[in-house]
Amino acid sequence: MLLFTATRDALLAPLQSVSGIVEKRHTLPILSNVLIEKKGDALTLLATDIEIQIRNSTSAAQGAEDVAITVGARKLQDILRALPDSVEVSLTLDDKRVTLKAGKSRFQLQTLPAADYPRLSPPEGEGVRLVTSQRVFKKQLSLVQYAMAQQDIRYYLNGLLLVVAGNALRMVATDGHRLAYASSDLDGNFERTDVILPRKTVMELSRQLADSDEPLEITLVGNQIVFRFGHIELISKLIDGKFPDYERVIPQNHSKLVKASRLALLQALQRAAILTNEKFRGVRLMLSDGSIKLVSTNAEQEEAQEELEVDYSGDSLDIGFNVTYLLDVLTNLSANEIEIRFNDGNASALFGLADNADFKYVVMPMRI
Repeated sequence: MLLFTATRDALLAPLQSVSGIVEKRHTLPILSNVLIEKKGDALTLLATDIEIQIRNSTSAAQGAEDVAITVGARKLQDILRALPDSVEVSLTLDDKRVTLKAGKSRFQLQTLPAADYPRLSPPEGEGVRLVTSQRVFKKQLSLVQYAMAQQDIRYYLNGLLLVVAGNALRMVATDGHRLAYASSDLDGNFERTDVILPRKTVMELSRQLADSDEPLEITLVGNQIVFRFGHIELISKLIDGKFPDYERVIPQNHSKLVKASRLALLQALQRAAILTNEKFRGVRLMLSDGSIKLVSTNAEQEEAQEELEVDYSGDSLDIGFNVTYLLDVLTNLSANEIEIRFNDGNASALFGLADNADFKYVVMPMRI
């Protein structure tokens, strides 16, 4: 039975957009598959890992009947990638096996029943609905996501806090050693709602969202969040936990202000990082009038020194940090100049931008 025909590109693009969440190994074999549904000339591809579900639609399929099948997502994607561009692809079903034909190429793939495919139902109820642009949301994610924890026993730190309050959308991430905060404006006035997005959802949104002014619709209902943009619908469960009070972590009265070229400081830290201790990754920052000196050493008694001219007038200061935490923030910012506020050698440092109060980055010092 002929399922449908489509060009290779028309099938590959939506498949690539949904298959990123498919796990290579899963206790449920069907979760390695993608659900393909054809209704009329609309083709819908859906993938899930039980926690997240992504659906993408295209109207490029041709075929007489409405059908639904599931096939191995990675195998199908690898086959389509290996075929020539714009080649016509046909899929036929014969006794639980799908045959894919393209030119003189022929592939047979196992299927599992579409009726057995688990789905996340879109949440019902009012909830919170808001609209922003894909570009703004993607940029905001890039400013904070690197500060999320990875496989921390405090499971709520392995995600990203999303706060809707008034006319602001705030994002916060922390791993207990550093914290990143970014805010953007919303149209409308919303009651405060705090939710924690899973790490995988955050990474998938970063990959999928376009750097464009096209709309991104966000719906928050119960323990789920739904993102709709372009032809994509992403439904994700939320992390149930109490996120730390980020407002208490952000320093208010640090008196020592350093203004420096972001790129010059980034490049100097990259060089100093070469000779840091592989385990502790420590670098010392020594402040004096008009300059900052960076010093790193390692277990082999090797040493790197860098000195930069900066805009600073105040008491001298000697403070240590994990160089990775400094490189992360400087890499993900795009401004020419950054501001760093210090208090003393035992207090956290606050990174920010002169013309943007909507971004803050706090990093704890380390003893070196």
